[in-house]
Amino acid sequence: MTIPAHKKTLIAATLATLTLGTSAAYAENSVTLKLAYAQNSQPVKDALAKFGSLVEEKSGGSISVTYFPDSQLGGESELVELLQTGAIDMTKVSGGLMGSFSPLYSVFSMPYLFDGETHFHNVMNNPDIMDDVYQSTKDQGFVGVGWYDSGQRNFYTKDDPINGVSDLEGKKIRVMQSEKSVNTMELLGASPVVMAQEEVYTALQQGILDGAENNEFALTTARHGEVVDYYTLDGHTRIPDIILFNSNTLSSLTDSQREAVMSAIDESTEFQLEKWSQSVEEARNSIKDEFNVEINEVDIAPFQEAVQPMYDDLESHPEQYSLYQKIRDSVSN
Repeated sequence: MTIPAHKKTLIAATLATLTLGTSAAYAENSVTLKLAYAQNSQPVKDALAKFGSLVEEKSGGSISVTYFPDSQLGGESELVELLQTGAIDMTKVSGGLMGSFSPLYSVFSMPYLFDGETHFHNVMNNPDIMDDVYQSTKDQGFVGVGWYDSGQRNFYTKDDPINGVSDLEGKKIRVMQSEKSVNTMELLGASPVVMAQEEVYTALQQGILDGAENNEFALTTARHGEVVDYYTLDGHTRIPDIILFNSNTLSSLTDSQREAVMSAIDESTEFQLEKWSQSVEEARNSIKDEFNVEINEVDIAPFQEAVQPMYDDLESHPEQYSLYQKIRDSVSN
């Protein structure tokens, strides 16, 4: 995505006020990190704020963080571009977006990849799996340094629940603009409809859609629970959020500062996971009690079987298939 000229001017003006102060701070061996992020759930916002306080404490005050929250500097694609140029030092984006920068990240958009939340967390905390993924964008000027949970995507539908694969046959299901999302729906027998998130409520209300797929907060915060009847916990994808760092900024830090950054990121992740778990539980209670939406679970084995052609195709992409094998092998470890 190309950043419009007027937004580039606004960004330059916004960041210019920090440049002199930041240069002086570096001369004193102190650093002000510019961290920008797009619209996010409260647990993520809280975790990013927690990172700022932790890194300042752990660095003995030599590192501070200036925030540009809630898409002030653009959406996630624009923020990655700003990160590449060094206009910002850090950002947090969806792992789904990262597939356009490194094919390895696209593996996380594969359906039914993880055997539940514990397996997902174990993979994301495993450096033998994640280090190669994080470093795969180094030549583009940035690297991954950590992750947050963004939950699992489940089906929610009007009129009829999804109890098995056959229940999706012919249903018009909203998906993100993602090749893997479209392929998944087609293999499950649904009719995928690519649509902006802000259009989904009205489309469900008017019958243009039979359902959609997202985490719990789509039904509560976005209030889609007002226009659907069932929420099916099939967990077809668990796509992580990825914390990114400009490569030059990271390498310019002293060893102790870099250690403080990584430690603060790890602790902020632990904080986010706890907050996320609490928020999901509250959201599910709200889905049932406030929105009167029925929550049901399904046997995912038939769903996994239906999407197997996507994994057969993955074998023709050796690097991605190798990552997939590491993820699957980790189940028994």
